[in-house]
Order: sequence, then C-alpha cells, then structure tokens
Amino acid sequence: MTAAAGARAGLPTGDLGDGIYRNPVLPADWSDPDVVRVGADYYLTASSFGRAPGLPLLHSRDLVDWTLVGHALDRLEPADAFAVPRPDGGVWAPSLRHHDGRFWIFWGDPDHGIHQVNSPNIEGPWSRPHLVKPGRGLIDPCPLWDDESGETYLVHAWARSRSGVKNRLTGHRMSRDGRELLDEGRLLIDGDRVPGWFTLEGPKLYRHDGWFWILAPAGSVPTGWQGAFRARDFHGPYEERVVLQQGRTEVNGPHQGGWVRTPSGDDWFLHFQDRGAYGRVVHLQPMRWDADGWPVLGDDGAPVLVHEKPALPRRPPSGPATDDDFPGGRHGLQWQWAANSRPEWVIPHAGDGLRLACVPSTAADDVRRLPQVLTQRLPLRPCAVEVRLRLDDTDTDTDVGARAGLVVLGDAYSWIGLERGADGVLRLVHRFAERGAERERDAAHPRPAPGGTARLRVEVTDGARCRFSADTGDGFQPSGQVFAATPWGWCGAVLGLFAAASAAQATPGTATFAHFRVT
Repeated sequence: MTAAAGARAGLPTGDLGDGIYRNPVLPADWSDPDVVRVGADYYLTASSFGRAPGLPLLHSRDLVDWTLVGHALDRLEPADAFAVPRPDGGVWAPSLRHHDGRFWIFWGDPDHGIHQVNSPNIEGPWSRPHLVKPGRGLIDPCPLWDDESGETYLVHAWARSRSGVKNRLTGHRMSRDGRELLDEGRLLIDGDRVPGWFTLEGPKLYRHDGWFWILAPAGSVPTGWQGAFRARDFHGPYEERVVLQQGRTEVNGPHQGGWVRTPSGDDWFLHFQDRGAYGRVVHLQPMRWDADGWPVLGDDGAPVLVHEKPALPRRPPSGPATDDDFPGGRHGLQWQWAANSRPEWVIPHAGDGLRLACVPSTAADDVRRLPQVLTQRLPLRPCAVEVRLRLDDTDTDTDVGARAGLVVLGDAYSWIGLERGADGVLRLVHRFAERGAERERDAAHPRPAPGGTARLRVEVTDGARCRFSADTGDGFQPSGQVFAATPWGWCGAVLGLFAAASAAQATPGTATFAHFRVT
C-alpha cells in the first residue's frame, strides 16, 4: 500500500507555518471524516462512495499536515453492483477505531447494509468486508468497545432515500469480534421528538466522564449544525445540545466528524464543510469541556478560521499527493477508479507514463457512465492541471472512434483530449454534457493533432470555474467556454483521465498519459 514512486508531494494543507493553521486543513473532498490516535500517530478515513479502491487512509503527526498512506478496501462488494459508477452508493460515512491491537472500520452501504473490515496494521492487509447488518437505508455506523462495562455497542443512522426513515439513531449490543449484533436494536434518539431538529445522522459514539456520548450532526449538510447527546446508560434517555454552528462565520453547516485527544490531554474535533463542486472539505476545531461537562467546539461554538496548531511536534507542511509521473506505468495512491477496476484497463510496460486501453463501450459518449475513469479530488484552491497525452496509432481502419482525455467530472462534465475520426485522422476535441443530458456535445471545433500528441490543461478558479486549453505543437490555445463544475452525486467534482472507444471497435488502440501536474 505504498505510493508509486512518481507520486509527487501534494498541495499544502492548512499549515501557515510559525505554529498557525488555517481551515480547511484538508482543502478537498474528504467527506465524512473520522479520526483515531494510536500512540503519537493520527489516522483519518473518509467516505469514498462508489470509487475504488475505497476507504482512504491518511496519516498525520500534528492533525494539520496529512499524507495519504493507503486504502482499506480494494474492491467494493457485491462486485457486480459496482461494475459501473455509483456516486450515490457504496461507502458512506465510515468510522475508524483502534481496539485490541487492531484497526477497525465500519461503514454503511445504503443499498446493502453495515460492513466492517479490520487489520493489525494501517498498511494492511485488511480483512475482506464482513456484512454485520444487512438491509437498506442503514448508514453511518459507529462501534464502541466499552472498557467500563466490557460491552460492545454499535449505533447507526437511517437514509430515507432507501428506507423511508430518517432523523433517528438506532443502537445495538455487538459481539466483541465486531461480527454480529446481539439484539434487534433499539431506538436511542428520535430526532422528531427534539424540537427544531431534523436530518439527524452521522453519529460517533464515545465513553467519557461516566457518560455515553453521541456526537451527531443535524439540520442537513449545507446548513446544519453539530450536536452532542449524552446519557448515563447506552439505551438512554439522552439529553442534547448544539455544540458547533455557523454563527456569523462563513463556514456553512459545520457537520459530522470525530473527536480525538492528544497525549497531553488536549481535545480536537475534525469535521467537514460542504463546498458544492469541491465536495466536503475538512476543518480542525479546538475542543474543551465546560463547567457542566459539555463539549465546546471552536470559538465558543463557532468555527475558527485561523488558530494555533495543536501542541505537537512540528512537521513540514504537507498534503495528500496530487502530481504523478506514473513510473513503470503505475499510478499513485491519490487515484481511484470510478468503479471496480479490471486488469485489462491498464497496459503494463517498462517505461514511465500510464498506458490505458481505449475500452470499447456503448457509453463512450457519456463519461459519467464509464467505469474506467481514473479520478482524483478537485482541489479547493485555484489551480492549474496539466497532463501530456499520446493516442497511439494501431490500425486506423479499426480504431475509428478511439478517444482519451482530461475531464472535470460531475453531474455535468467537460473534457478535452484526442479522438480518431471516421476519416482516420486524429484530432483535438473538447466536449461537455449538461446535468441531465443523455449525450455530450462539442464545446469547441475539433482541430488537427499532428503526431497524435497534445498537452492538455484546465485552469480552475474560484467557484470551480474551469477554462480548458491545449497545446498540439503551437503553444497552449484556449478552448470552449468557461465550464462550471458540479458535484457528482454525493461526491464533489473530480479530475479524471480516461480512454474509451465505440462499442463496435475490436482493436481500439491505447492512450498514454504522462507528467500529471497540479500547480
């Protein structure tokens, strides 16, 4: 689970130097984060929905500077359900814990139920997914191994889109090995009975100061708040309090995350903020306890923008990798396929550069439906993305319709790249599809691409406005209109590389990508 050698250092997180950080500390779509400390190390995982590999694993020593160290889920199961993109399904809101010398991750798949994987090491190997509770609409599970009572518990929320139920948290007793539930489950908190609360979800379960604590957001992702519930008994009754809300800040809907304590006893809370096309970015809030024993997050319950870093050993500013030279034809950890991958998509070779087969598909004219799109997160901050592409010649009589390119992909998308036309000539093309459109359209007039090579570029400015350009030998030339990126299902928009062909092609050719850079 180590990064490919060519995966270069990522864009900085929120570290400003001199012991100060600025939120968000992870300025990209690390949705529904959860965090755990083991010794001096901090680990974070996040939702990955239908992309594979899933369950990203990030590491930090200071809670501000994070690096991506692997994934806990190689393929999504059942495999047939994730043979095509499912940005609305798959891994929702995982919980990461460390117990009895092992790491544990529980997550809810809204169409199949609650799963868990575990490993003695963060690098793996991780166990195969185990279905703990089958059913539709079961989401956001969190376990607790309670050392005070010797019991093990599990709490989860509900997705109305699958079950018809929401705004409720259900609790179970669970076996110590995390494999089976020991009862039918009981309603712990009914959000409909809490005045003003709605869409209660994302529970994280803890034991502290003699109380059972459930930290859970409500009020919907874009506009909600973070709540805390406590009870002397796991089954309740629970009392509640709002512990983080937008207030007069610009941090809308501070939402869903995890509490972690440093070795010196300082408390911190990591949560997300929904930023539309950029997805759910991660903020770090200081945390303390008031005289009544309730947690106070941020600046007296409002999110902080700039703050002193945790009192932990200083680390050089860093972030998850973005750039890639694809050494030996391999891609770095920052990439995920849009669905479960197949070995024939990547063509092995001895040199550098990622060589992809132009996979024949009936969905070649709609990138949203292609599973063989290699994706990574769209950075929140303005950036320029560049990659070199060569569409390799095969038999020009049989690879008509072969295409490959760089895409900004969401419910709407735009891509620029190379395509072989019916006359056998390779051309630079730029296409897009609106939200809800069944087919893509030209965003600019095709132009010749001598030698079948091009440098492709997209500049992303505030508001996820994307300006495409390409260099086919005469310098970068702008292409098409400005494209406004959109979310993709429950995900933010993603950057992607793909190669495809019309379904009728038997030998459609290959595409080689090199020198992927985000600056």
